[in-house]
Amino acid sequence: MNGPLQFVYILCAFLFILGLKLLSSPATARKGNLLSSLGMLLAVIVTLLGNKTLELQWIVVGLAAGAIVGATAARMVAMTSMPEMVALFNGFGGLASLLVAWFEYRTSPDLIAFTAGTVFVSVLIGGVTFTGSLIAWGKLSERISGKPVLFPGQHLVNILIVLTLIVGGVMFTLSPAANEPVFYGILGLTALLGVLLVIPIGGADMPVVISLLNSYSGLAACATGFVIQNTVLIVTGSLVGASGIILTRIMCKAMNRSLANVLFSGFGSTISSVKGGAEQREARSVTAEDAYVMLEAARSVAFVPGYGLAVAQAQHAARELGDLLEANGTEVRYAIHPVAGRMPGHMNVLLAEANVPYDQLVEMDAINPVMSTIDVCVIIGANDVVNPAALDDESSPIYGMPIIEAHRAGTVIIMKRSLGAGFAGIGNDLFFKDNSRMLFGDAKASLQALVAEFKDAQG
Repeated sequence: MNGPLQFVYILCAFLFILGLKLLSSPATARKGNLLSSLGMLLAVIVTLLGNKTLELQWIVVGLAAGAIVGATAARMVAMTSMPEMVALFNGFGGLASLLVAWFEYRTSPDLIAFTAGTVFVSVLIGGVTFTGSLIAWGKLSERISGKPVLFPGQHLVNILIVLTLIVGGVMFTLSPAANEPVFYGILGLTALLGVLLVIPIGGADMPVVISLLNSYSGLAACATGFVIQNTVLIVTGSLVGASGIILTRIMCKAMNRSLANVLFSGFGSTISSVKGGAEQREARSVTAEDAYVMLEAARSVAFVPGYGLAVAQAQHAARELGDLLEANGTEVRYAIHPVAGRMPGHMNVLLAEANVPYDQLVEMDAINPVMSTIDVCVIIGANDVVNPAALDDESSPIYGMPIIEAHRAGTVIIMKRSLGAGFAGIGNDLFFKDNSRMLFGDAKASLQALVAEFKDAQG
């Protein structure tokens, strides 16, 4: 069985790599997801059959149970709740790796040093991933505050926990059978460390946290692959770990911040005032009728979606308005900032659900050079990613962060409930620009009002 098993593992690895490649484009992402899922299905089946872990009927029962749970989650979880579901999936991936390593230790306490070391690494990363992901899920679902939680001596506590884990890991690796209490101490400390590492991170940095926790879950799986000597698990974990780290780097670059700054700075824990004082300036508001006149006369329109689009579940209304604009002879584009929303690709997912054409999605680096040629830029719930303070206010915490330069468009229509600050905790100078107009209210209701105006005009 070993020869055919390794051949299937190679096929699975090929499917994983091909699937990962296809996931890099919205047009092929669905196919990539299916190929990767097929690879994992084959890997699970041949592993259980090859090691005679379970008989065929129990494999079928397990697959059916997993399929029911997965299909139910896919049907019941709204697209706007994708970030917290991804956080949970990352956490369960880490927990699965931890449990497999724990089971291996329980069944064979007298492990060789290498295997004991991989058990420690798997438990360490898996535990941090699990509890850290639970905190991320709580912040994203607003069951706990999305603001950074800081306390005096926090970094010192984290350092002491890490040093204790290193010492415990060395002791366990050298003599696993004699250090069972140390192992359980490691379990507890990893769970605590996961909590302490994520609570100081605010909602604005959740895309980085999600991608980093995804990387952790892959690294935990890779370590577990060494524990049970499973080739395909090592390959899969390595791919997930590496891609997660690359995505994390992309997210950090999109905010012009280091990973250390994201993890340890407590960004967003204090509220800064708008430069010049928001109370000293007045934003110009418009009605849906006024905004319709601007859009109807526009030759080009760019939508900039943000987290407010997800909260209002306004993606379908945005697509409908975009279709009406196109029918009116307007060029329509959707400008996507890499960290808009609460997870990597959040806006892409929402717009894909509304069947927005892929060729209308434009990245930040592509839209900025032509922004001055766009007649109307419609901002739907975005805040920090369009804040000009990132370009011209050196005292701003987001200074230097690349933004979508919406302020350079002919007219800017901003859909928001209020002039409140974004997740970065700072006011937005864009609200007070001469070419900006505020359309206050729920984003979905505002978009539907504009759609109604177009339809009434068409008779």
